[in-house]
Amino acid sequence: MLVGNGYSSKGVTRKLCPPMDNIPQPKNRVDTSAILARLRAEMRKITVVQGPPIDAYIVTFGDEHQSEYVAPRDQRLQYISGFSGDGMAVITLKKAALWVSDLYKLQANQELSCEWTLMIQSNSVSDWLKMELPGGRVGADPALVANSQWEGLLKELANSSTTLFPVKNNLVDQIWAHRPNYTSHEAYVWPIEYAGKTWQHKVSSVREVMKGDACDALVLTGLDEIGWLLNIRGRNIPHLPLLRAFLLITKDQIHLYTDLNKLAEQVKTHLRTESCFSALCARTHNYEQIWTDLRTLSQIWKKVCLPSETAFSPGVSRAIYLTIPAEKRKSMKSPIVAMKAEKNPVERQGMRNAHIRDAAAICDFMAYFELKMSLGEKWDELSISNSLDQFRREQALNRGISFRTTVAFGSHAALPHYEPNNATKLDVDNSSVLLIDSGGHYLDGTTDVTRTFHLGTPTEEQIDAYTRVLMGAINLAMLTFPHSLHMNKVDILARAPLWDAGFDYNHGTGHGIGSFLSVHEGPIFIAYNRNDDELFKEGYFFSDEPGYYKEDKFGIRLENILEVVERNGKNDSNTKFFGFDSVTLVPFEPRLIDLSKLSPQQIHWLNEYNKRVRNEVGTELKKQSRMKGFYWMMDKTLHIPEDCRLRGSSSSLKSQILIYVSIAFVISMAAF
Repeated sequence: MLVGNGYSSKGVTRKLCPPMDNIPQPKNRVDTSAILARLRAEMRKITVVQGPPIDAYIVTFGDEHQSEYVAPRDQRLQYISGFSGDGMAVITLKKAALWVSDLYKLQANQELSCEWTLMIQSNSVSDWLKMELPGGRVGADPALVANSQWEGLLKELANSSTTLFPVKNNLVDQIWAHRPNYTSHEAYVWPIEYAGKTWQHKVSSVREVMKGDACDALVLTGLDEIGWLLNIRGRNIPHLPLLRAFLLITKDQIHLYTDLNKLAEQVKTHLRTESCFSALCARTHNYEQIWTDLRTLSQIWKKVCLPSETAFSPGVSRAIYLTIPAEKRKSMKSPIVAMKAEKNPVERQGMRNAHIRDAAAICDFMAYFELKMSLGEKWDELSISNSLDQFRREQALNRGISFRTTVAFGSHAALPHYEPNNATKLDVDNSSVLLIDSGGHYLDGTTDVTRTFHLGTPTEEQIDAYTRVLMGAINLAMLTFPHSLHMNKVDILARAPLWDAGFDYNHGTGHGIGSFLSVHEGPIFIAYNRNDDELFKEGYFFSDEPGYYKEDKFGIRLENILEVVERNGKNDSNTKFFGFDSVTLVPFEPRLIDLSKLSPQQIHWLNEYNKRVRNEVGTELKKQSRMKGFYWMMDKTLHIPEDCRLRGSSSSLKSQILIYVSIAFVISMAAF
C-alpha cells in the first residue's frame, strides 16, 4: 500500500471548473456549499475564541490519536469537503482550499466541487495564509493537530501578522447533523502464541527506557502503540484492529483511558484491572478523564515524556502537549515505535505464515476470476474488490482487510490512491492492465501486496513499464549490505531501471508493516529524498513497491513485503551484513515480462522466488483443496531457462551494469 513523498496561490487547475451546462460534473464530485456556509456562520461568532471572530479555520484528517484511518464519526475533512482521502483544509470567510500530496491530486480534483482551491503539499499552507489573510486570526482544534505540525505552522507564521489560535470546541462538530456514533465492539486479547512476549515484559522494557531518559511518566496516544504494548486489539477504527484509548505509564503505575464498556471480562483479567495496586496491572478510567488526570498528576512529576513525530507516528496532539507545564515536557521518539517494528521470533514466523495463507487466497481468487471472465461473465472493479475480500475472509485466522482494497483498471491504475466505488467503477476486460493493491489482517500477521495483471495482449509500452518496475523490485530484494547503511539510500536500486528510461514515481518505495497492527508502521519509510539516519534491524518487515503511472492511460505497481535478515555467511570481516527475504509469495504476471531486459542475476532470483511460491504456497493450496488456485499458480511460475537467454543483448548488459553501479553507490553512501 502506498505512502507519499514529499507556488501559486491559485493551486491546481481544476477539472471541469467552472461548471458548464452541457458537460456533467464527475460522478463522485460532492457539493459542500451549504455545509461551508454553516461553518462560516460559526466562525463569525465571537464566542468561538476570546477576542474577535476568526478569519480562517483549519480542518485536518486525523482524530485525537492522529490515526492514519479514522472512524466515520471523526471523518470531519470528508464531511466538510467531500474529499475521501488524507489532507488539510483551510476555510476562510470567502474561500476554501485543500492541501493534498501528489498521490491524491487526481482523486481530490474529481471529488472537490469547484468552489474549492486544490493545493499540493509542496505549496506552503502558511504562505497561502499570509497571502490571503495578512493580520488574520486562524483557528484549529488542538486535539486534532499533532504538536509537531502545530509548531511547524507557528514557526512559519512567526514573522507575519497572521496568528494561529486553538479552538477547543470543534466547529465541524457544531454543525454536523446526524454525526455517526463510534462502534460498540469490545476489545479482545491478542494471544501470547502470536504476540511472543507478555505485555508485562514489554512494559518493563519501556520503563527501562524511561529510566534512562529520566522520565517520571510517558503519555501514549498512538493506538497501534497501545495495542502492541498491552497485547490487546479492538474494532474501533476502520482497517485497524485497535481500541480507541490513551495510556499513561509511570515507574509504578499504568493508567488506561477508554470507553469502559469496550473492556470485555477477558481483557480485564488479562490486564489485572480488578483491585489494581501493583506496577504491572492497569488502572482503567473513562476516555475523557485523561485531561483531568494529566493536569493533576503533572504537578507531582518532574519530567513527562511526550512522543514526537516519526514516520507514520505524528506524536501527541497540541492539546496533550499544552496540558503538561512547559518546564516538565520532554519531547522524544516513542520507544515503542522501534520495539514493535523489530519483530520477535514468534512474530516473524507468524508474518511468514500469514503471507503464505494470504497468497493462497489471492491465487485461488485469480483462478476463479480469470475462469469466470473467460466464460463471458461481466466483472467491474468493485465486484472484484468485494470478491477478493471474501476469499481472504475464508482463510484461517483472518480478521478482515488491512486497508480498503484497490482494484484499478486501465486509466484508473494511473491513480495511485484510487478506490473503486459505485460512482466511478469501470467494467474490466482484456484491453488493459488490472492493478490490485490489497492486504489482510490475521491473528499472526498483517499483509500488503500489489500485483498488476493483464487478461489479454499487453502493448510493448505496458510490457516495458512492467519489466522495469519488476527489475527495480528485484534489485532491492537482492541487496546485501552492511548494517550501517541508512535505509533511505537503498531507494535508488528500485528506481534505477525506471530512471534509466526517464521515468519515476511520486511515492515512497517502502514502508514498515505491523504484526496484526497497522499496514503502515514506522520507523521504516524508504524514500531517497528523506533526510533521516534510520538503520535496518533484523526482524524489520517492510514493503518493496516501485511503480509507473501514465496519466489517463495505465499504471503499474508491484509490491512485496521483505523481511530483514542477517547475511553474515557472505563475508569474512567483522562487519554485520543484512539482506532481505521476501515473505510475499504471489506470482508475477509472465505475459508482462520482457525477459531480454532482465540480467542473469534477476532471472535467477525470479526462478528461486517462483520455486518458493510453488513449494510453500502450492503446499498450502493443496492442503486447502484449492486446486484451481494451485494450477493457476503453477502456470504463472514456470521455470525460466537461465542458459537459453540472449546473453549478448545490449539491454541485458546495460541492466547488469546499472545494478552493479547502483549497489556500489548505495554502499559507498553508507559512510555518510
